[in-house]
Amino acid sequence: MAARFGDALLASLAPDGGLWMPDVIPHIPASRMATLGAMSFADCAAELAAHFTDSLFDPDALRALCRDAYSYDMPMVTSAGERLDPAMPPQSDHFFLELFHGPTLAFKDFAARFMGRAASRLMQASGERRTILVATSGDTGGAIGDAFLGQDGVDVFILFPEGGVSTVQEQQLCTIGGANSNVHTLSVTGTFDDCQALVKGAFADPALSARFDLMSANSINVGRVIPQSFYYVWASLHAKAAYPERDLVISIPSGNLGNLTGGLIAQQMGAPIDRFIVAHNVNDPFVDYLVVGEYRPRPSVPTLSNAMDIGRPNNFPRILSLFDQNLEVLRRVCWGVSFDDDTTAAHLRRHYRETGYLMCPHTTVGHMGTLAFRHLHPDDATFLTVATAHPAKFADSLEKIIDETLSMPERLARAYQTEKRVTPIEPTLDALVGHLASVLE
Repeated sequence: MAARFGDALLASLAPDGGLWMPDVIPHIPASRMATLGAMSFADCAAELAAHFTDSLFDPDALRALCRDAYSYDMPMVTSAGERLDPAMPPQSDHFFLELFHGPTLAFKDFAARFMGRAASRLMQASGERRTILVATSGDTGGAIGDAFLGQDGVDVFILFPEGGVSTVQEQQLCTIGGANSNVHTLSVTGTFDDCQALVKGAFADPALSARFDLMSANSINVGRVIPQSFYYVWASLHAKAAYPERDLVISIPSGNLGNLTGGLIAQQMGAPIDRFIVAHNVNDPFVDYLVVGEYRPRPSVPTLSNAMDIGRPNNFPRILSLFDQNLEVLRRVCWGVSFDDDTTAAHLRRHYRETGYLMCPHTTVGHMGTLAFRHLHPDDATFLTVATAHPAKFADSLEKIIDETLSMPERLARAYQTEKRVTPIEPTLDALVGHLASVLE
């Protein structure tokens, strides 16, 4: 079943309930890749996006869209704060790829801001209206809410598990916009898997989807996954320029596998990435699959790295499709490992005391994955650990671990000065439909 990018973006799921994927992953020659690495990230993203979008997104529009979306930094730094610099002699074999410098201080800003601007362009052209449903285990909801806040023709409903996100994340989620905002936050008495099931259930009902003109902003939407490939291309080109003789290994803290899917797409486009470390907490069905060859989804359990508390990752079918269901080829590209909370807390504390570099719990899981892989494969390589969120977003748990009070970035501090707006609902489709009807009809 084929569709234009714009149609897939707005429809979210295919008519048969499956996930959209590009028909072909374009392979970009090394000579062209070199020119992309010399561009700003925004212009590189626009060039890459042109391979996936359709005629509604001409080159000038994509360049303007990406320059507006990506007006913030994406540094690669060592624990000592030194930046990767291709013009300088090698100073380390390990860097953190900090993806948390956007407006909501999480890597989800990259995909959300591209998606929000792309959807806005489509709706302005068609005059249509959409209701966005998004389930969040922490950072997705805040990024989507911020990206779509104030846009005409869009209402956003964010579902998060009650007690299942950090205090800072909840404050951020529940203070997006004012009383007449187009962003609405729902606290679900259940887990993230319950929230995700509600969103999937709504989209699986054609009458319900048509009634509210539903659009998803979760990673089931291909418009979330494709932009996540852009920063892997750009970062890998810079890392390879700094250390051309080394292999490049990237460690990704993983839950719903959307970030990994973006990295795998980047690699298949020709990004110089040799291996991915897929680092999970105890919610690790993908690690099981890599080890024993059997996919065993299961109910999620709460952990310190709450955004990864996902027992049924949405993007697993996309990864299988990228590798034509070939497990052996997938194993040559991806190496999986998982860690429990005690190990995570101990490593976070020790690393902070030894280096002064504070990681969020998710980044910590990724960093432990890097060290575990490097122990088994001591060959000369450059390692990038993906740093997914600002540590202050997890102040309630981190302050207990390091026994210090964290300073709050201004953007988060402002959320504490704003009154919360949130509606509790039961984890049933009837409860969700009732609330949508009360707001929209």
